[in-house]
Amino acid sequence: MNYYIFNEKNILVRTDSHMLPDASIWEKFSNSDSFDSVFGERIYSYTAASLPAENSTVAPSGCEFIPLRQYFAENSDDESALAARAAGLLNWRSAYRFCPACGAPLCDDGHLTARICTKCGRQYFPRIEPCIIVLITRGKELLLARHRMRNQDVYTCIAGFIEIGESAEQAVVREVREEVGLEIQNLRYVGSQGWPFPDQLMLGYRAEYKSGDVHVQESELYEAKWFTRDALPSFPKAGSMGWRLISGMYD
Repeated sequence: MNYYIFNEKNILVRTDSHMLPDASIWEKFSNSDSFDSVFGERIYSYTAASLPAENSTVAPSGCEFIPLRQYFAENSDDESALAARAAGLLNWRSAYRFCPACGAPLCDDGHLTARICTKCGRQYFPRIEPCIIVLITRGKELLLARHRMRNQDVYTCIAGFIEIGESAEQAVVREVREEVGLEIQNLRYVGSQGWPFPDQLMLGYRAEYKSGDVHVQESELYEAKWFTRDALPSFPKAGSMGWRLISGMYD
């Protein structure tokens, strides 16, 4: 049984190994009524809990909280996916406590990963927001941007949400055109990743530069520049789709 304890975007691990805590640590938290939300799935052999957002809990002796992104980087894809599932479902259950239609409390479905209204019976499934992220190349150069809304201290790929009615590929073309004013060609899907910050599915692409000069959408980006791999700026750490693309995993 895996025990996931989240404190906002951090996860509790053992200090010496960065492995998950055992049942005794879980029981200490549980017995002190520290948890804000608790959820588990027997089929996946895990139990997960979140601490209140305002909680400044000190980690028990021999444990520490590390960023969930770091946990992803240090573990296998399968373990990262399970931790992302646990974190994402906790986020979703916290957000969906009441029925959007009638306001009555929601309860867990006994058979599906869903919540059911206790009054009108409407059924709600976890919200997943599909996003694209694309690495654009021009010969040996990579186009990387510094975003205004997130991770402002690193350069990363162009990314954005898929809008209603468009395909993922159409979203890539639109986002690139909107954010940096370029036209692209030879678009290729390379992989995906669940990203529970809070509920995204990242669809990764590579594309080649076709035409245009870089003109950034100032409401979204500080700047966008061409870099070579031997002179890269600070970019996302291992564990993210951005890192996979920039580091050359999909070359």
